[in-house]
Amino acid sequence: MTIYTGRGDEGKTDLRDMTRVSKASSRIEAYGVVDELNALIGTVRPTGYEDVDERLEAIQNHLHVVQADFANPDADEDDPVVRAEHVETIEDWIDEYDEELEPLTSFILPTGSEHGARLHHVRTVCRRAERRAVALASEEPVNEQAIEYLNRLSDGLFTFARVVNQRDGEPEEEPTY
Repeated sequence: MTIYTGRGDEGKTDLRDMTRVSKASSRIEAYGVVDELNALIGTVRPTGYEDVDERLEAIQNHLHVVQADFANPDADEDDPVVRAEHVETIEDWIDEYDEELEPLTSFILPTGSEHGARLHHVRTVCRRAERRAVALASEEPVNEQAIEYLNRLSDGLFTFARVVNQRDGEPEEEPTY
């Protein structure tokens, strides 16, 4: 099987249901940014912390579900879709890592160790994916759980960055105004 088909040469692509749409459509943009987010997470692993790496791997698999969800405007019951359990998993991880961290008292600068700073970058791309998903939802129906997942994931990635920085001995820096 060859990787190229030529079907997209005129600026259109297929959704999961084989509907042809512009590559510039909001739906393609939404799952395209999720794909970018997934690839960026791949540049962070391994962090040197097995628990964080296992969770990032699970997130990468979750993001494939998000992409499939966004690529399918009319999902059947057997199709992959984001469910409440995906969101709850992220919340559980946030709660677990929050026990390891000092409570925040102010904003912090997105910096730190190599992996901590990369996780902050990943978080910003996750926020962009969420914005694209919200834009898509303003135009056509989408699974609201997928948007909720991206929102919660950005919080999770922020928490992961803080944990990695703390474990690496990097202090948090507050902005000056």
